[in-house]
Amino acid sequence: MENQLLKVLLISGDADSAHHLSELLLRAADTVDVTIEPSADAGLAMLATNAFQVVLFDIAVVNTAALFQITLLTTKAPQFPVLVIGPGEDEAFLAEAVYSGAQEYLGREQLAPATLRHAIHCSIARHQERIALVAEKENYYGIFDHLVEGIFRTSPDGNYLMANVALARIYGYDSPVELMANIKDIANRLYVDHGRRDEFVRLMQENDTLNGFESRIYRKDGSIIWISENCRAVRDRQGKLLYYEGTVEDITRHRLVEEALRSSESLYHSLVETMPQGVFRRDLQGRFTFANQPYCKFHKKTPEELIGKTDFDLFPKASADKYWSDDLQIMEQGTTMDIVEEVQVPGVAEKEYHHVIKTPLLDEAGKVIGLQGMVWDITEKIRAEEKIRLTTAELARNREELRAKNAVMEENLRTAREIQLTMLPQQYPVFPPTATPEQSAFQFVHRYEPAESVSGDFFSITQISDTEVGVFICDVTGHGVRAALVTAMIRALSEELKPQARDPGNFLRQLNFDLCSILKNTGTPMLTTGFYAVADCRTGLLRFANAGHPKPFILRRSLGTVEPLANTAGRSQPALGLFEDPPYTTSETRLTPSDFLMLFTDGLYEVQGQHEELYSQERLTLDIKNLFNLPPGQLFDGLIEVVRAFAINGEFDDDVCLVGLDYLGRPELKS
Repeated sequence: MENQLLKVLLISGDADSAHHLSELLLRAADTVDVTIEPSADAGLAMLATNAFQVVLFDIAVVNTAALFQITLLTTKAPQFPVLVIGPGEDEAFLAEAVYSGAQEYLGREQLAPATLRHAIHCSIARHQERIALVAEKENYYGIFDHLVEGIFRTSPDGNYLMANVALARIYGYDSPVELMANIKDIANRLYVDHGRRDEFVRLMQENDTLNGFESRIYRKDGSIIWISENCRAVRDRQGKLLYYEGTVEDITRHRLVEEALRSSESLYHSLVETMPQGVFRRDLQGRFTFANQPYCKFHKKTPEELIGKTDFDLFPKASADKYWSDDLQIMEQGTTMDIVEEVQVPGVAEKEYHHVIKTPLLDEAGKVIGLQGMVWDITEKIRAEEKIRLTTAELARNREELRAKNAVMEENLRTAREIQLTMLPQQYPVFPPTATPEQSAFQFVHRYEPAESVSGDFFSITQISDTEVGVFICDVTGHGVRAALVTAMIRALSEELKPQARDPGNFLRQLNFDLCSILKNTGTPMLTTGFYAVADCRTGLLRFANAGHPKPFILRRSLGTVEPLANTAGRSQPALGLFEDPPYTTSETRLTPSDFLMLFTDGLYEVQGQHEELYSQERLTLDIKNLFNLPPGQLFDGLIEVVRAFAINGEFDDDVCLVGLDYLGRPELKS
């Protein structure tokens, strides 16, 4: 190396110090090429484009910044040894510089050409040895981790000390680190069979080696596989056990194949003797060589009585001739026969039907040595199929009739739906009557979604006077045609009760009385919840009564609150149609401009989500608050989508009806 050109990168921010060090380098080596850069960043840029053998880093002051630059050089350019030259009086900093990555630290005050030359040559040699060791280690671990077999090293008490990638993969872990972090107790965390690790340890203590030790183990995901372990005990010079090391092979597929072969052999013999079909074999002369119990029972003979016999000993000659002709064709052509035969059993009036399958019987060389067959009685099946055919034809006729009736019913339901929709408000009243819809003191909105063709939900919006409006909503138990008929009755009854519409409590009381009178003779009670409110746009007074219906909400936009509308009594009042004359009290509250009254049926929130969770009224209140600032129509649409997204099937199970009254202010204050 002393006769070769020595290429040195000198990094120094002090021109005088750089000149002095250059002079020392020229005196220290016969042939030297020195490149000077003023900073670590400039030096790194030079290292990226040029080849050097060593880097001299001259620091003026010992501080944290200098240590950071040393680390920067050694990490960004690890292929070059870095010698640091600085003040020599701070021994603590010398250690920190070496710890930060420097190969050597030289005190500037005692620096001489011979010292510098020796330090450079030693640093280059040590660095080359280090690079060679790192490459050798990486090559070793590359081979170690790419082996197909799992490699392990475990402590005597059952902890992993080392594992390769293949072992982690066999056990279902992403890396050896994850495997060793999760399996801290091999005996209980790895082996399926209790005591298997103890057996492993016992055999190792007796022999110090172990080959083909097969066990069932748990993988990371809980699945079970079979492994085979080869292992040896590693001891120190005094014979003390240090650890076990060995290899692991996944033999699950091999074990499954072995078990399948064993089970298939026993299964074959068990199956042939217990299956309901008759199984037989015959040689080239048509003589029976095997018959299972069902086949013997069919002919009412023992196996010993059948072996050596032919079909000519069992059937009439005409039938036996046909069977023998079929057998010859199968054995000569190597074909399979699969047919249904009519059989006339002696002493039985009706014919029977047998399903017969015959195939050639081959030896190990593939030569035909006879045939084997399977036969079973399918008489009942044939007769049943004929009955099914006749029944299917009858069902087809009935299905066509039913389809026609269903078409009529569907048309009737469509008509009923159209009629029911016409019963709902087609346009909203305005207040005062002379105002345009946009200038009305009350603005209305609704959403109506039946669960079936027709619905058990109903609502109405009725103008009582120039300043008063009545809003009614009800929900009949269930949904479908029956509930829809009750809503039609309620609509008719509510029309007749317009003279009492100003008093919500009296309105519900009379509606309940009329409903009970009609339904008492049906034999089946029809529970109906209802809510009725009268609002005055001049005063903002809201009078209301509730018959077991979900409490509406008042969204007070000016306050940013959502309030349930509870009655004055503070307790629920019975639903309609249960009692003949229950008291329904009228309660009052005051609306202020920008308040929004929201009425709804229980189909909106009685929805089941994931894990049998129900959409509660508390959650409904929270979702309303989240949509609080939207216009009423968008608020309703957004709320319906939120609940539908919560539902387990994305749909409502019950009818849904929402009605909103938006109070914009007293008419005389509106422009």
